[in-house]
Amino acid sequence: MNGNLAEQDFIRLMTFIRDNYGVNLEKKKTLVEGRLRNVIAQAGYADFHDYIEAALGEPSGELLNTIITRLTTNYTYFMREETHYQFMQQQMLPEWTARIRDRDLRTWSAGCATGEEAYTAAMVIQEYLGGEAGRWDATILGTDISTRVLDEAREGVYTAAALERLPPPWRSKYFVDEGGDRFRVSKRLGEQVAFARQNLMEASYSARFKRKFHLIFCRNVMIYYNAETKAAVAGRFFDVLEPGGYLFIGLSETLSGLNSRFEQVAPSIYRRGL
Repeated sequence: MNGNLAEQDFIRLMTFIRDNYGVNLEKKKTLVEGRLRNVIAQAGYADFHDYIEAALGEPSGELLNTIITRLTTNYTYFMREETHYQFMQQQMLPEWTARIRDRDLRTWSAGCATGEEAYTAAMVIQEYLGGEAGRWDATILGTDISTRVLDEAREGVYTAAALERLPPPWRSKYFVDEGGDRFRVSKRLGEQVAFARQNLMEASYSARFKRKFHLIFCRNVMIYYNAETKAAVAGRFFDVLEPGGYLFIGLSETLSGLNSRFEQVAPSIYRRGL
């Protein structure tokens, strides 16, 4: 592959991704170059310009999906930002299981990447419900803009390193050791999570979801957004949460200064008022 990323190509790609996906790459030209260089070479393109031309003009969106995956997928693992799962166990689940009459507990992992967050939440819920789990519909929805990471999430195969923060009993209970450093989610756990593609830049989420959620995870996703986009996304989350429902964002993130309608109940934990 020849050359570096020209400024005009960077601006064109940056503008397209910002307008269509809300991801702000304005000061990240070096990151874009670094993450795409090998991808472009492996795809057989001569330079950045040819690849970007092809990606933005391709009807299938396959090349663009590869770009989005490379630029937005964070390193993740099971039990990441564990304080959120502790809050689930100690406050959110006791509160909501006492209130829900139809045993339909609804959780959304927005920007779920390769599935670790959604599967962790499913394990926390299963452990909390215990013998009552079979009497509940507690299926978790995991969504992402990248079809590639969603395919990995559906496959549900992880390394030992990804599982190392899980309690040992959970590893044996919820995963099958396939050998060769491959651990697959059990059939039981896999049935508790459903994955689908979702662009958080959609004007409204309400039309897509028949019922509102009790808990939404959107962690380390809005770090890519500017303040205006972040406020808009937070507003859409508010609209699809049940009154009293919770929103978890990344520990390094905040909704402060966005004039959101949420009440902050702990660092990175927000609630829609009753």
